[in-house]
Amino acid sequence: MLTSVVRKYQSWRRYRSTFEELSRLSNRELHDLGINRGNIDYYAYNATR
Repeated sequence: MLTSVVRKYQSWRRYRSTFEELSRLSNRELHDLGINRGNIDYYAYNATR
């Protein structure tokens, strides 16, 4: 059970880190990566998988 909690926490940390990194990028930088600002949540979530 403890390992499950630890994994969920680590996954959440990866999500937050990715979300924050992508959020710091300009619209142009996001466009160069093929990401819309509205899709940052989607890409951050998929980075945890």
